[in-house]
Amino acid sequence: MANILYLVHRLPYPPNKGDKVRSYHLLKHLAKEHNVYLGTFIDDPEDEVHIETVRNLCTDLHVARLEPRFAKIRSLNGLLAGEPLTLRYYRDAGLQAWVDNTFKYHKIDAVVIFSSAMAQYIEDKRRVPVLIDFVDVDSAKWTQYADKHRWPMSWIYRREGKLLLAYERLMANLATRSFFVTEAEVVLFTRLAPECRVRIDAMCNGVDAEFFSPDVGRENPFGANETSIVFTGAMDYWPNIDAATWFVNEILPSLRQQRPEIRFYIVGRSPTPEVLALADEHVVVTGTVPDVRPYLQYAAVVVAPLRVARGIQNKILEAMAMERPVIATTECAAAVDAKIDAELLAAATAGEFIAQINRQLTNPENATTIGQAARARVVARYSWDAHLSGIDPYLNFAEQPEPSCP
Repeated sequence: MANILYLVHRLPYPPNKGDKVRSYHLLKHLAKEHNVYLGTFIDDPEDEVHIETVRNLCTDLHVARLEPRFAKIRSLNGLLAGEPLTLRYYRDAGLQAWVDNTFKYHKIDAVVIFSSAMAQYIEDKRRVPVLIDFVDVDSAKWTQYADKHRWPMSWIYRREGKLLLAYERLMANLATRSFFVTEAEVVLFTRLAPECRVRIDAMCNGVDAEFFSPDVGRENPFGANETSIVFTGAMDYWPNIDAATWFVNEILPSLRQQRPEIRFYIVGRSPTPEVLALADEHVVVTGTVPDVRPYLQYAAVVVAPLRVARGIQNKILEAMAMERPVIATTECAAAVDAKIDAELLAAATAGEFIAQINRQLTNPENATTIGQAARARVVARYSWDAHLSGIDPYLNFAEQPEPSCP
């Protein structure tokens, strides 16, 4: 049993959004065999009630409070300092002091970092193995954002992508091992940082297929005379905002001309004013719901119309586990190990989304067959423990791997 310092940019509970799902399951995986010293942030007051749940998984816990509005303002100092705004956003003197004291008073055997922003807390503490779960190539995400926005935001996002990539390369080169969520992300980072190609691996996402499973006892949240199309996710996250807006403006009108009974449900926490403005008699914005599973289980179709996305989307795996036909953008579908058209459906354009949705609504028996095949794929391929065990060899200190960059 080792003492592991685990640094996460957001309290890894409840697992109600993509990054928190992965960081929570990684915490559980580490805590099975090791003592975990967890340093993290809370950026949502509603998460305060879950601190004790997380504390019960840890040997020690430090939670720093982060107010997103003030953090955004503070991060602008990075423009003058010539560093990524992301690092300033997640910089906290109290957390740094806790990390320093944890090293001072405890024998820390290894450090596990979740997301590149948290690596700044251990830059001078590389005498122990450092494992970084980058999840996605975040720098590439910012560059994608730049292409979708006008100046001056396009300039800020492009700058962030460039500077964050330099930081990712630096830390990946210094780390014992770094992980990304898919082989595609590994290939991308290898192209961007070829000097670190021997230090990186893929460590895929999973899904709790027992929790996300159909149950006839669940109450149907939809009206009897409507056909429900569902999109889930945190609705203060720009790629989800863009996806919901694109679907409502470019896809839903054509669908409703053919099927006026269709209602589009945007299910997820913290909808922004832009998302709330989409609501009308044909579009429902739920905000936070106590349980997303009924919305998935009884949806006619689940969609993931993400035009800007990195890595594998938990929302896709969860909907597949609930035996629903899922239609995702081509890039998102490609990240999932599933047979396209048999277990998962793909669409590249608004027209293709419309055609795929109509095809499933016209042939509900085929939709059911795809849903059943989707769940079978998730159960067989996406166990959390099976994937997260990829980090275990680097926590075996009797035979610690020591790869070196050429």
